[in-house]
Amino acid sequence: MIQARMSSVRLPEKIMLKACGKTLLEHLIDRVKQAKKLEKIMVATTTNIKDNVVEQVCIDNNVECFRGPEDDVLSRYKLASDKAGASIIVKLHADSPLIDPIIIDKVIEIFLNGDFDYVSNLFPKQGTYPEGTSVEVFSSKTLEQVYNEAERPSEREHASSFIWKQPHRYKLYRLDMTKNLSNYRLDVDYKEDYTLVKSVFEGLFPQNPYFTLNDIISWLDSHPEVLKFNSHIKTDEGWSKSLEKDRKLGFE
Repeated sequence: MIQARMSSVRLPEKIMLKACGKTLLEHLIDRVKQAKKLEKIMVATTTNIKDNVVEQVCIDNNVECFRGPEDDVLSRYKLASDKAGASIIVKLHADSPLIDPIIIDKVIEIFLNGDFDYVSNLFPKQGTYPEGTSVEVFSSKTLEQVYNEAERPSEREHASSFIWKQPHRYKLYRLDMTKNLSNYRLDVDYKEDYTLVKSVFEGLFPQNPYFTLNDIISWLDSHPEVLKFNSHIKTDEGWSKSLEKDRKLGFE
């Protein structure tokens, strides 16, 4: 399940920005298709007319599209999951066009083979994977609980936060790397992020469209000038704004 929308606050219409002749959303869909353990791919977008273009990309790329609430992302996931008849949900983000399908398969495999309610490579924080490589896996049963119980704006906007904030209730597992790569920023929230991601695609895509995270890190290490493009950006700004909404409504 890929959550995607055009009305991003920090960089509007970012998923339609292009690299190597394709939109970032198309790159993401193409890379997700390489994962071997996914049975179905669905893009969960909104009913906002601006997201008609998202639905068209899905049609052009033979991927199912679901359209639901814009701000209540949790409801969008629940309704999309019900439509898909999913028993296990793999949560992905459209601002992660460099996602590595190998990582997707690793996280899914841990969930399938372990006794966990939630498996991710980025949450709970602080993980060792870069921003922009997030994969989260949980069951439809868990999603049902979250959908019925989550009340805070942050929990409705960040659909899985209700889960990973409660380690006493849910069995959580975070996949980590031997080397800490959390200082690399590979998601697209700002223009500077797009400049870096576009540079990565231009440097790697022509030779190998399905380059891995290891390929990305090696290339960036050999191009330190590119790493500087977004090195000043703070992570979790969107999460901080959601918590501010919580406080305004009286949540501690």
